[in-house]
Amino acid sequence: MAQQQYLTDEEIKHFVDDLDHDKNGTIDYWELEKKLDQIHQELAPKAEPHHLHHESRDDDARHKFLRSLTSSEDNRDKIPRAEFEGYVRQWKIPSLEQDRKEAKEEDEYFKNISMWRRLRAYWAVKGPSIMFMTLVIGVMLAFGVWQLVKYLTREEYRPAFGWGAVFAKTMAGFIYPTFFFIILSMSRWFSTFLRRFYFISRFINWDLSQSFHIKMSTAGLCFATLHAIGHLSGSFVFGSMSSRQQNVAVVLGEDAIPRRYIDYVQTLPGWTGLTALGCFYLLASLSMPQIRKWSYEVFQLGHLLMFPIIALMMAHGTKGLLQWPMFGYWLAFPTLLVAAERITRFSLGFFPLLADLAILDEETVAITCNIPKFRFWPYKAGQYVFVQVPQISFFQWHPFTVSTCTGNTMQVHIKADGDWTKALQKLASVGSRTTIKVGIDGPHGAPAQRFYDFEYSMVFGAGIGVTPFSGVLTDLQTHELERCSTRENEPSPSSSSSSPNTDSDNDNPAPTKPNSESPYKDHRRIDFHWMVRDRNNLLWFSDLLNEVTRAQSRDSTHLDIRIQTYVTQKRKQISQHVFRWLLESHRTSSHPKSPLTGLLNPTHFGRPELGVIMEEHYQDMCKELVQRMESSGEKWDGMGDRDEVKVGVFFCGPPVIGQQLADRCASLTARGRAEGKKVEYHFMMEVFG
Repeated sequence: MAQQQYLTDEEIKHFVDDLDHDKNGTIDYWELEKKLDQIHQELAPKAEPHHLHHESRDDDARHKFLRSLTSSEDNRDKIPRAEFEGYVRQWKIPSLEQDRKEAKEEDEYFKNISMWRRLRAYWAVKGPSIMFMTLVIGVMLAFGVWQLVKYLTREEYRPAFGWGAVFAKTMAGFIYPTFFFIILSMSRWFSTFLRRFYFISRFINWDLSQSFHIKMSTAGLCFATLHAIGHLSGSFVFGSMSSRQQNVAVVLGEDAIPRRYIDYVQTLPGWTGLTALGCFYLLASLSMPQIRKWSYEVFQLGHLLMFPIIALMMAHGTKGLLQWPMFGYWLAFPTLLVAAERITRFSLGFFPLLADLAILDEETVAITCNIPKFRFWPYKAGQYVFVQVPQISFFQWHPFTVSTCTGNTMQVHIKADGDWTKALQKLASVGSRTTIKVGIDGPHGAPAQRFYDFEYSMVFGAGIGVTPFSGVLTDLQTHELERCSTRENEPSPSSSSSSPNTDSDNDNPAPTKPNSESPYKDHRRIDFHWMVRDRNNLLWFSDLLNEVTRAQSRDSTHLDIRIQTYVTQKRKQISQHVFRWLLESHRTSSHPKSPLTGLLNPTHFGRPELGVIMEEHYQDMCKELVQRMESSGEKWDGMGDRDEVKVGVFFCGPPVIGQQLADRCASLTARGRAEGKKVEYHFMMEVFG
């Protein structure tokens, strides 16, 4: 573990200089008080004043805090500079230089490892997406090449329609699977269902469906345009030449000639294809980020064009001029699925639910409502719902991750960063709950559902993207409370038994030996590391984290949640850095929350030391292996299921940090094998939107 480096003499000098404005060689109490007030005003959350600066209180608490910093029991108003510098050294504030050094080491991490490890880490983060895109592109190429070979080798097509038929039908081969994936990527039901299967979800990152949809739509628009060009400037031109009419008759029949250029355009495939292409361009224009930002309603209504586009494309192939109409078969299943979803969502808008709207801080609001039991999908922690507020717009539905769901009470946290979310914030009343009507469609997805595959988990999250795991923590906490309630209601064990009998179904249970049941049975540990840029980003999540912390302080026998939060925003002024650490560490029995974050758990300033965190966790898991065997009286042989520990490492945030975690997971797993300890770290890259 890296040795902690505290403030250097140079940093202490700069800090004292910042306090000693009059340069009189002493630190006046009023200077210290003024600086504390200034830093607290800059850093402390506005939503919940701390006892040090509560308007309704006197200055006793603040004075007591300031006096405690100098270990002074008298009320001296002046402290000699040299003596004050000694007090600063005793505070053991981490050095800014060390923070910069650690940040540099993290940035240069991949420069110090082999190329093979870099590639392995990159593949752990990007590999599944690359494999899936390779499969999709492979299917597209397969059908494109099939059409190319078919129209090159069949003698009747080129004499009648020239190069245009070959080019247009090759593009059509690309179009079939492309439009299939475009429409299927819009189905929330389909992705929610397939998330149930681990290996499919490990291969396909469903949370990148929006990015995948955009890529496929762009490709589809390009292929459709080239397909039209192939016909308009190729096959239609050649097919209307008088010298090729007999060849056209071989393909289309004697009744089809003579055929002019306009005759091709006026056919069912001709006009439906051109109309569908025009609508496709209009839909693409209405989907531009500028339009979406200007009016999300126009963006959503524009997407309704997909249904006439699909109908036109199906009609485009039904004539079967050059081959049997396969396009409709490609589009049928995903179209029916998406249509059913949209009809369901539209219908739910007519049956809104009553919900409470509350302001959490200046950027975040919370919607809380009760979900009826007859909904299509049962709730799983980490899922998301589409929310509609008729007071703002009947047509706008926005996806938000479910923060908590206890029983049928669901809550979502919404950050105000757009027109719709800001309008929602205006509906809320400061300091009280506002009752509104909301439409709820869902829940959908479950990006964190693999979380339950592991007894031991580590979560590294950044910003509001970590929201799915708030639902997981709540879900685990709820199950733990239910477990405790059940255990309290169980009949007390016989006085002759020194441990509870778990075989309640056995009429004649065998006597239980003392300490025969491992305290690690059904034990689950979660290390939760949450990184935010600014301390105010912690406020909206503070209630849940504090509730988890309180529950852990009462009982963590079966559920052990260890929360660590990090504020990564840098403070260039040394006085801000010092007072930030002092304020964060100041807790009292009557005010156990941090004056800066409102959290019960400690908050670190700076980026997490991933290497130290992972090393400490590995050592704990090695101890866990030994304690498992000792508690059960078994001999460790490295062969049984209880002789191994599998840890799920979940990450949502910048890919570069994910690659570092992936490399550390692989290294620790290899180290465990080399040391004869079955400790495996399974890296899971999550993308939450």
